[in-house]
Amino acid sequence: MNNKFLMAMFSFITLSLFSCGSSDKYLEVVEQLDINKYLGTWYEIARLPNSFEKNLDCVTAYYSLKENGDIEVLNKGYVINNHTEFNDATGTAWVPDPRVPAKLKVRFFWPFTGNYWVIELDKDYRYAMVGDPSRDYLWILAREKTLDEAIYQKLLKSAEEKGFNTKIIIKVNQNL
Repeated sequence: MNNKFLMAMFSFITLSLFSCGSSDKYLEVVEQLDINKYLGTWYEIARLPNSFEKNLDCVTAYYSLKENGDIEVLNKGYVINNHTEFNDATGTAWVPDPRVPAKLKVRFFWPFTGNYWVIELDKDYRYAMVGDPSRDYLWILAREKTLDEAIYQKLLKSAEEKGFNTKIIIKVNQNL
């Protein structure tokens, strides 16, 4: 695992934990989330800028169920302009409150955790939008490398209505 990527993930989690009142800001999540349907590969279609994914293309997240019921998270992205070099990070996600399954926690470095809140989800689990109540982190994910432009625009509008700064969103290149 790349040390620069690890340090960036550490920075993200630290910022998530200590940002002023971020955990107190209301952010509505989807009512239902079937973890088994959510497992597998997701392609990152767009994101808000963050330090740990800076200069990465073709970013994916792979979720698999661990024996203890937690979720293993494998994030991987290729360095822009050098698709032979990649960064990856493996972590664990879990649902702290089964009554709200869309509010997950994720940990890449013990003891620090971050929020992974599913705020939009297609009924067939073809696309999702994940954010943090601080509004500093946002990802649009899809099961395919591309997402229909009308759906993408709908998600951007929803994100803006939820208080995210969509003017600075980065569309992720998924072509190697």
